[in-house]
Amino acid sequence: MSQTISSFLSEHLSASKAIGALNKEWLTYGALRELTQKVNTTLRRSGISKKDRVAIVLPNGPTMASAFATIAQCATTAPLNPNYREDEFSFYLDDLKAKAIVVNEGYDGPAAAAAERLDIKIMRLLESDRIAGLFSLLGDENEELLEDEEVSENDVALILHTSGTTSRPKIVPLLQSNIAASASNIAQSLSLSSSDRCLNVMPLFHIHGLVAAVSASFSVGASIWCSSGFNALSFFSNLDEAKPTWYTAVPTMHQAILSRSGRNSEIIKNNPLRFLRSSSASLPAQVMRELEESFSAPVIEAYGMTEATHQMCCNLLDKQKPGSVGKPAGPYVRIAHEADDYLVDGIGEVVISGNNVTPGYENNMDANEKSFFEIKGDRWFRTGDQGAFDEDGFLYLTGRLKEIINRGGEKISPLEVDSILLSHPEINQVVTFALPHPKLGEEVAAAVVLSNGSKCDDKDIKSFAKERMADFKVPRHVVILDEIPKGATGKMQRIGMAEKLGLL
Repeated sequence: MSQTISSFLSEHLSASKAIGALNKEWLTYGALRELTQKVNTTLRRSGISKKDRVAIVLPNGPTMASAFATIAQCATTAPLNPNYREDEFSFYLDDLKAKAIVVNEGYDGPAAAAAERLDIKIMRLLESDRIAGLFSLLGDENEELLEDEEVSENDVALILHTSGTTSRPKIVPLLQSNIAASASNIAQSLSLSSSDRCLNVMPLFHIHGLVAAVSASFSVGASIWCSSGFNALSFFSNLDEAKPTWYTAVPTMHQAILSRSGRNSEIIKNNPLRFLRSSSASLPAQVMRELEESFSAPVIEAYGMTEATHQMCCNLLDKQKPGSVGKPAGPYVRIAHEADDYLVDGIGEVVISGNNVTPGYENNMDANEKSFFEIKGDRWFRTGDQGAFDEDGFLYLTGRLKEIINRGGEKISPLEVDSILLSHPEINQVVTFALPHPKLGEEVAAAVVLSNGSKCDDKDIKSFAKERMADFKVPRHVVILDEIPKGATGKMQRIGMAEKLGLL
């Protein structure tokens, strides 16, 4: 089995299509391998070794995909959100101890300013006008050429930060072997082959897009058509142009796509998908059913996180259970006691073990002690998610342990409240969250987006909830919004929602 990114990229036919984009020719696997050699030479001539960290700050698209794939074979990549402000870039670049940063030629934005302030080497990337993902990397080649080094499976290929919603972001190093294992797991669970084509709409500074879309496709010699980022208005024209067999997205993206699917039914009919994939957050059962009806294809919900190099569980192509995140799909997945280090039956904290799991947070002994434990030589990682398996081995999540609402001792799953409120015919989106309460500790609150033309108010929504759930679960505070605040990757974040909405 392939243990490095280079090893699985070396197996594919040179003429096969690798990376595509709007109004450009395809980059082949042969050209991608040649590009990797050139990038390797430029990095070594610029004094960058295989263990040095190279931050990548590029817009979403084919060049971001090829920059990650090539640099990750030669050094440690650290993709960063190009929308960060200068102070944010300064924090992440300093925290990563980046040796260099890659930006587009002509870019003079906040990432470059932060790099200059920190005396970090700036490398410029010049995109090809003709071929998707092809570029020239311009470095400081005045330094002495470093001796070339063979990258092994134990070298770090990718570094990402956790979202840091409740504490300082943690650094997650992912090895070459972690990426190779997870890419293989995803490809196997989706039965990917070289004849598949992924339409990527996910941001490529996030584990979902980097591994599920890009790396999994590359592991089997499939092609990936890269959009410039998610845009519901251009999604269907991209679908028509790319002719993909599948795409992967977060639930908020799926919901936006679904809202425009009716008027684009002809494009859907002319471009049949083998399946749709959803991950990074819980997909409401109603949305899954409507997507399957609109696209006449199964929706495969998967469960992943950065520390697992993305995928942990996945539904089956021939059997999906709405509300479930599927069966273990690569790593071992078990349930552990939420406080003590032993495995249990029933409900508890989801834990994982396997060759796609990070070796541990960098320079954070306290987090590693809390998150990892061993049983008979097996190393388990605590995901922070609460859940349980059903009799068929499908995993159901009841929520993040930190997001479980504790209302005067009554524990409430925000996912459960979400699901019930979404069954209201005039509610399009909802996020349930904890609101501090002086006597109960926490109270249930919900932010909702209504369908166009709805006359519903907060009283109507509370009445609807009272008829369908126990009184202590009913949201006491309902906020009606035009749009729910989301993180950089399109996920709705429960923790901190009360503060974002000015409710504290």
